[in-house]
Amino acid sequence: MQLSKKQARNFILAYQMLLKPRALRGKEGIHDYMKRVRCIQYDPLNVVGYNPYLVLQARVKNFRGEHLNQLLYDDRLLVDIWDKNMSIGMTEDWPYFSRYRTEFRQRYQKDQTFVQEIEKVKTYLHDQGPSSSIDIKMEGKMDWSWAPARVVRAALESLFFAGEVMVYNKIGTRRIFDFTTHLLPETIAHQSDPNQSLPDYFKWHVKRRIQSIGLLWSRSSYAYIAIRWMKSKDRVEALSRLEEEGELIPLTIDDMPYTFYIGKEDIALLEEVMTWNRINPQIAFLAPLDNLLWDRQLIRELFDFDYKWEVYTPAQERRFGYYVLPVLYGNQFIGRFEPKFQRKSNTLEIINWWWEGEIKPTKQLSTAIERALYDFMKYLGATQITLHTQDQFIHQVVDTLKDKRNLS
Repeated sequence: MQLSKKQARNFILAYQMLLKPRALRGKEGIHDYMKRVRCIQYDPLNVVGYNPYLVLQARVKNFRGEHLNQLLYDDRLLVDIWDKNMSIGMTEDWPYFSRYRTEFRQRYQKDQTFVQEIEKVKTYLHDQGPSSSIDIKMEGKMDWSWAPARVVRAALESLFFAGEVMVYNKIGTRRIFDFTTHLLPETIAHQSDPNQSLPDYFKWHVKRRIQSIGLLWSRSSYAYIAIRWMKSKDRVEALSRLEEEGELIPLTIDDMPYTFYIGKEDIALLEEVMTWNRINPQIAFLAPLDNLLWDRQLIRELFDFDYKWEVYTPAQERRFGYYVLPVLYGNQFIGRFEPKFQRKSNTLEIINWWWEGEIKPTKQLSTAIERALYDFMKYLGATQITLHTQDQFIHQVVDTLKDKRNLS
């Protein structure tokens, strides 16, 4: 099947529930999105909400963090899991990651001194119940992950990656752990790996990543990061097998020299999208690690939008700003802006706003940005908005917003 770039953009945005942003509602809406994409990436930075919050506020009307937390820690329909790095995934997918957990358990068990520390932590959890690293008084540090860490933290994280404990709850970024057998249904906690072989696992995870985005090409991609053990030849073989078995549908896109794939389940949506003549454009502010942006090279070629998250770029080398969000309007990226939320005063600050190319300031665009900013303020709990940007159009939009909503 041959697509134009416009058709491909419309499909991936419809799949990501961004052509009609903020159309989902409540916990059910969050769960519906998660059932489609299976995974959203976590990041602990909280400038205007954590990355999962930003992903969901673009799709769920009146999104609240407590709704996500209820799905994670009350309903247990979602789970903190290592997938595309640290992520939130579907609890029902837990058995598919047993290979990760087995490997990590075997790894930490090689260090008998460390095993003794881990056993102390397990004893504490048995005796005291759900606990965080600051609750457990143990001395000492060790080399860990990015930097030296307290032994108790390393022990808890080892148990987490090995699947012996899970996140029971969170207070901010502080994780409270409990034994997995206390939190998961027995049918899930003890279910054997559905994939019988490593090639079967690659097949499952490659399709999962494609469906986390909606559409992905055959070339190497950052979207496949952290699929354990998979090399380029494994990805190529998995794609070939999935196509042969009819699990993936191959596509071509005008002026893009690669094969693209969508899941067989999504062909009806594609056929519907191909009948559309026009869309009613609305504004969405996207998370830096939004599923749509997992492959930034794909976004560059399909949308002609070059985005880099510059939080880890030295200030003097940044093109834009520290925490900058893309601005989507209909099926095109029209700009990016740097927001900041001042929690003490409940104020949304817009540090700067940058347009992509020549954007014609229209009444329709003004109304769309105004509505999106108001929804963004409600998501943050902001009661005030201030501008540091000199852009006159954005000033006019915000002035109108303030007048309509009696904001300061």
